[in-house]
This record gives sequence, C-alpha cells and structure tokens, in this order.
Amino acid sequence: MPGLISSPTGPPLSLDGVCCSLLLDRPYIMGILNVTPDSFSDGGRFVDLEQALDHARRMAAEGADIIDIGGESTRPGALQVSAQEELDRVLPVVEALVKELDLPLSIDTSKSAVAREAIAAGADFINDVSGFTFDAQMSGTVADSGAGVFVMHTSGRPEVMQQNTRYADIVAEVAAGLRKSIELAVSAGVARNKIAIDPGIGFGKNVAGNLELLRCTAVLADLGSPVLLGTSRKSFIGKVLGQDLACDRLAGTLATIALGYAGGARLFRVHDVAAARQAARMAMAVCRGADWAAN
Repeated sequence: MPGLISSPTGPPLSLDGVCCSLLLDRPYIMGILNVTPDSFSDGGRFVDLEQALDHARRMAAEGADIIDIGGESTRPGALQVSAQEELDRVLPVVEALVKELDLPLSIDTSKSAVAREAIAAGADFINDVSGFTFDAQMSGTVADSGAGVFVMHTSGRPEVMQQNTRYADIVAEVAAGLRKSIELAVSAGVARNKIAIDPGIGFGKNVAGNLELLRCTAVLADLGSPVLLGTSRKSFIGKVLGQDLACDRLAGTLATIALGYAGGARLFRVHDVAAARQAARMAMAVCRGADWAAN
C-alpha cells in the first residue's frame, strides 16, 4: 500500500560555495548567529565578540552544517544600518571563525559592499534576503567572488514589507520572484550549482500565506535549485499556537522542518540547532523508509 509521504525522486542536488561543496543527500542545518542589537528573537545576545564566538562553537558542537552571520536585523519594521556599521559587526566574527571552525560561513546581507568584504575574509555563501533586488551590484559581486548564494523572496524592505501581504496566488507569485532572482544570478555569471532559493517565510506574508507556501514547498523545489526554509521561531507560529514569546515556538518550528523536508526542502535556517537536526533526520528516515533508518 503506497504511503502518504514519499522520498523526492531524482538525484540529490549539490550547492557549492567558494571553497566547499554540499551534497544535499541529507538535510543541512544552518545555525543563526545574529550579531545585532535588535533581531526579533535573539537581538542583543551576541553583540559581544566572545559571546558570538561561543554561540557559534555551541552550534557547531550541536551539528550545524553552516553558520549564517547577520549584522543587520531584517525583522518586520527594522530600519537599515550603514554598510560600515554592518561590516564592523560581522567582519571580526568571520575572521575569527574561519580560523577556528571547519564549517562554511554564510553572510546574511543585501549589501554588495558587505558581501565583498565578508567573502574576502573567508565566507563561502551570501544569504541575500532581497534576492538581488535591493542592490544592483550584488549579483555581480557574487559571480566575481565565486560564492554560493541563497536568494530569498520578499515583497519589500523590512520597514515596509508587512504593510501589504495580499497576493492573488502567493505560490505562483513567490515562484515567479524566485525564478527572476535565479535569472539575475545566472545572467551575472553565477553557476546554477551555486544558487539556492528561499520563499521568505514571514517576509511580506501573512499567516495564511506562510502556511500556503509551506504546504507547497514541492512547487518551489521544482524550480531546480535547493530550497532553504527559514521558519525558526517566527511570529506566524506564535499566532497559530498562541505563543507570544519567540523562545516558546520550538515545537512549531520543528513541525515546519519535518513537513518542509517531506516537501523537498533540504536546508533549514534555525536558532535551535540540535533539536532541528534531530527533527530533520527523523523526517528523512520517514521519507526514505526502514532500510535507510537501519543503516
């Protein structure tokens, strides 16, 4: 009797950075390291360099595959900071971690100036929440550097993105936006095996829209690039489950990871690395079946 959940067909995708290649035959966990004073969940906790490095070490010990370092909050309503302020926050962290951790580093930025300096300091990936729409030089910067890139869908800058969350067909419109970001990358010279996509859960979407995108992850996976999901502790989980505090949203986050894997997502950006890794591996075991789980 066929099951309700099946393993995605076809060979696994790969994702290449400057000096690494990730074979996505299993889920990959991206640990979040926000060195900002105002991020929605952990703002202010890791602005001190040693605190930031300790948190990165902890995530690495818990099984993180990538560390994503952010120096500018992208929570709804957040205001922009200058490229120099962002660099002052992230560069010391990158420079220290490349010497200490044998893990790829990603920089969460939409500024080409920040991306350029971070890659020169040793980052492998750029995580651009704008999908190349905020900075016209970003696609060329990524291409010239050889970095891998995560391109995300958003409806606007963080300070205004939640003012209009209406879509005629959210899945089709997000897919079209991601397709355009892929085209921008390829036209600039970025190789397809260096591009991953992110539907931008919580970025210009309401609760119903976020849930619809999660239900239709397989549609996005059909675009042909690896899918990154960033649902960790987000407000739509709190609204569904009645949880005002971001730190209380772990169970809801893990549910989205398991369902996201079943839908074809292979990378997950999270605050709680150990729990997320277990949830993703369990989802993989269910999708692949008993033969895999026994190995």
